[in-house]
Amino acid sequence: MLRFKQKTLLAAAAAAATLLSGPAVSHFDDQQMPQSYRQSYFALLAANFGPMAASVKGEIPWDQEKMEGWALDLGALSTLDIMRGFVDGSDKGTTRAKAEIWQNKADFTDKMKAMRKELASLQQVTATGDRAAIAQQVGAAGKACKSCHDDYKAENYLY
Repeated sequence: MLRFKQKTLLAAAAAAATLLSGPAVSHFDDQQMPQSYRQSYFALLAANFGPMAASVKGEIPWDQEKMEGWALDLGALSTLDIMRGFVDGSDKGTTRAKAEIWQNKADFTDKMKAMRKELASLQQVTATGDRAAIAQQVGAAGKACKSCHDDYKAENYLY
């Protein structure tokens, strides 16, 4: 029965992805594809990490099933190569990325690797259901994210 539900869910997700793929990428600007790629990536991070952090802080009710879903999505995001969104020349145009990213590419790349590692760990820890361990890992992932924000994200640009 569980396998049937999984297959049904997978088929529904595939159908939805097919139907929504056009609108999902319609905001892409052909002249600024790297910026669109990375902005979409970071929007997905925020949409999943934000509620996890709010749950840990007690700002919204804890729902273990939702926590696992958010962590699963963050784990999937951690496998994507976000550096494709930071190619040379993509520091121009609509972006919150500071020029320092391209001036300190090695440091930025190391920080992104650390963030990806912490997000992958978050998925594993969340699956245990141990709230204290989850809270600790949410904190570790948050620190990894903030290390880039502090040095490489412009404040109050566009949104």
